[in-house]
This record gives sequence, C-alpha cells and structure tokens, in this order.
Amino acid sequence: MRKLAKPALKRPPARKAKAAARAPVPIGTGAVNRVSANAKQSTGRWSAGVALSTGGASRYKLYRPPGLQPGERVPMLVMLHGCNQDADRFAASTRMNQIAARAHFVVLYPEQDHLANPQGCWNWYDTKSGRAYSEAARVMAVIEQACLKYPVDRQRVAVAGLSAGAGMAALLATRYPERFKAVVMHSGIPPGTANSALTALRAMQGRRATAPLPATPPTMGAGLAPLLVIHGTVDAVVDVRNGRAAAQVWADAADARAAPERDVQRGKRYAMKVTDFKHKGSTVVTLAVIGRLGHAWSGGAAKQAFSDAKGPDASRMVWAYAAKQFRK
Repeated sequence: MRKLAKPALKRPPARKAKAAARAPVPIGTGAVNRVSANAKQSTGRWSAGVALSTGGASRYKLYRPPGLQPGERVPMLVMLHGCNQDADRFAASTRMNQIAARAHFVVLYPEQDHLANPQGCWNWYDTKSGRAYSEAARVMAVIEQACLKYPVDRQRVAVAGLSAGAGMAALLATRYPERFKAVVMHSGIPPGTANSALTALRAMQGRRATAPLPATPPTMGAGLAPLLVIHGTVDAVVDVRNGRAAAQVWADAADARAAPERDVQRGKRYAMKVTDFKHKGSTVVTLAVIGRLGHAWSGGAAKQAFSDAKGPDASRMVWAYAAKQFRK
C-alpha cells in the first residue's frame, strides 16, 4: 500500500468532564494526554456540532477533507472513541483525519456524554435496562444529522470503534444493518456477550460466552455488514478471546468458513496473524490478531494514551477495508 501524506493535525482543547451519574465499566482506564488548544486544521475543516433526538442532545466533531466540490457526495467513516477519550483525543491518536484528507472522505466522531458515563465509555453492554439501545439510537441521530447537513453519501457509511467504542459499533451494525457497508471492532467485545455492568466485567476477562446472532448470510439479501476485527494478544483490559469470538459469531451468522491463517509482517512493526472467513468465495469477516499489542490503537500516534506506534497501522487497515466494501 502506498504511503499516505501526513498533514499536520492541530487539535482542539479537551472538554472538561461533567459530574458522574453512574459507575462506568472500566474499559480503557488510565491517564489521558491533553490535546493542543488550536482547533483549526492545516487542511480540511474540523467542526463541532450537536444532534437532538428523543434521547437528548449528543455532541460530535466532524472532519471534512479539502477540495470538496459543489454537489459532491463522499463516503463517511464513523469513529467511536474508547473510555477516557473524546473526539479530539481519538482523532489525535488514530490520525484518521490525515487519511481522510488524502483519500477524500468525511470522518464523524460522536462523543459520549460524561453524565451518561463518568469515564466517557459507551454503555454498549447495558441491554438489560435498554440503556444501550437508547444510546445507539442517539448515535444514529448524530449519523443522520451528518448525512443531512454535510456532503455525505449515505450509501457509503462505515463504522469503527475502539474498546467500548467497538462494542457500540457492533451494536449499531446489528441493530441498523442497512445503514452500514462495513464495521470494524478494535479491542472490543461482541454483541450478545454481556447485558449489564457485572457481566461486562466478566466479558472483558474473556469469561463470558457470546450468544449467536441471527443467521443472515449474504444470499439472504440485506444482512450484517462485513466485519474487520483487530485485537492484541497481550490486551490486559479486553481479553483477546473477545476478538476471536466476535469474528466467529459474525462468521456463523453469515454462514462463512475460515480460510487458512496467514502471517503478516510489515517492516519492523508487530507481526499479526490474519484469518479471512468466506461465504461462497466472498470474504465477510477478517480477523487480525496482533502479537505484542496491548489495549491500544495499533499504529497510533506516539505518546497518545491507548495508542501503540509499533503496531501495524490500524487506521490504514480500517480505511482500506471500508473502501473495499464501498467499491462492491
């Protein structure tokens, strides 16, 4: 893959956390690096917004690449941050805006409200009370507003998330399968594994079984979007068994079978083992298990929290995967 240009990313100030309302699931705990105070991008436009829905107001940040033409509609990648992160930190860590500037797509960063979770975690697990579904609906309201307000091709939308964001990404993809062409889970837990804070803690440790998803092979028409799973072998926060379970449950729903595992090594970055799950010759799930990677965005910016610069570049992997689905 050709090397992408890296325009400078100047980051807005981090928003102060609001008062806590309920105890969080501690996915992605730890110190968070502050971002710089300048919100202006060297290229493209970085803007803030609020979407209103029956569930309340939801903040978001959105990046528009340079060179957009009147009437043009471009793909959109929805990026869901992990705990102790927000849009600014996640954009700084993943550097997805630089890729968007070169590949010409919009990046949307919904933000969790700290009144909903003190650590800024998405409550993907709380299905027993219905809070997870309400939160998913709020995120969908953000996505819908972005599609209406900005030059987005709603037929080319993908969603990716880290940790708690990965859990929410999977929940969105299973509840609104017609809205997404691709989904990426980085260091997350698959849907059907937890339904409360207590079961989520056990799931993080790899001690919960994952319930099957409804069978939706591609031949049945509109079904689950193709899934890319990225997970580190030494993740001490979300056990790697969750990544393997996510790939398997998605593959089972699509009636897909695993192809032989292959080793991938890119320069001096951590090696990874990649498995494709195929249905009638078409890959519907890809599992990338990265050796020596902990609970961090693989290939992320150095010195950012939840970011490991020594891993394979997950941001490029995410966009390449989404772009491939958009071309189908």
